Amino acid sequence: MDAYDTGTEARGGPDGPGGAPEPVPAPEPPAPEPEVREAPPRDPAAREPDASGPVASGPGAPGADARTGVAALSPRYQIGAALALAVVAVTVCVHIGMVFLSIAPSNTVTKKHGKAVDDWVYPEFEQNWKLFAPNPLQQNIAVQVRAEVKEADGGVRTTGWYDLSAEDGRAIDANPVPSHTQQNELRRAWDFFLATHDGNNRATGMRGTLSESYLRRIVVMRLGRDDAAGNGGAITQVQVRSRTTNVAPPKWSAEKISDKPMYRVLPWWPVSAADHTGGAE
Repeated sequence: MDAYDTGTEARGGPDGPGGAPEPVPAPEPPAPEPEVREAPPRDPAAREPDASGPVASGPGAPGADARTGVAALSPRYQIGAALALAVVAVTVCVHIGMVFLSIAPSNTVTKKHGKAVDDWVYPEFEQNWKLFAPNPLQQNIAVQVRAEVKEADGGVRTTGWYDLSAEDGRAIDANPVPSHTQQNELRRAWDFFLATHDGNNRATGMRGTLSESYLRRIVVMRLGRDDAAGNGGAITQVQVRSRTTNVAPPKWSAEKISDKPMYRVLPWWPVSAADHTGGAE
C-alpha cells in the first residue's frame, strides 16, 4: 500500500469512508422539580368567606362607625327633633323682630301693634339704646326766602319765594360727588335757628343772634347768586320761611296723615353790606 492509501485509510478509518463515529453529546440533567409545601391543617370552626367577596374590616370599612346624633334616632324621634328645632328657630326670629321694633323709630307697625311689642319686650328684654340717633325725619322741610329790592329808579318791589332747598336738591341730583355745602349748609343753618328760638321766633339764649346772622347771610348770598335784585337793584330786607310736609305712608298702610303743608314764617330782617360778602360787620 502506498502513501496515498495510507493517508486515505488514516482519514476514513477502518469502519468505512466516514472514519470513526462522532462522539454523542451527553444528555442534560433534568430540571429540579418545584418544592411543594403542604398547607396547614384547616380549623373546622373557621368561617367560610362570603361568596360575594371578602369581608372588610377596620376603621375605614363601610358601616364600621355607628350613626350618631339625630341620625341615630328612630324616624318618630327624628320628626320630633325637627319640630323642636323649627319651634326654636321661629321663636328666635320673632324675638329679634320684636326687639328691632322696640328700638326702631315710630312707624306703621309699631303704631298698630305697639302694645304687643311692649308686652313681649318689657321688662325682661328692655333696651336702653335706639336704632337711629337721631331718629330719621318723617317730614320734608324746605327753606324758602324772598327779598325786598330797591330798584335803581327808587322803586321798591318784593320778589317771589325762592326755594333754596329745592335748588340744593337739584344740584345734588345732578352731581355724583356733591359738596358738603350743597348737602348740609342750609339744613344745618335752619336747625341751628330752631335750636336757639322758641315757637314765636324769639331767641332763647345768647346764640340766638348768632344763628339769625348765620342764616341771614346764607340766604342773602344765595339770592345774589340767583340775581334776585336784578340789574341795578339792591336787596334791603329778606324774609325766611319753612315749608313742612309729611312723608306719605306706604300704599299698604291704613294710616291717614295730612298732606297739607305747614309754614313757619320769620319776620323781615334788614340786610347790611356785610351780609352780601359773608364777612363780619
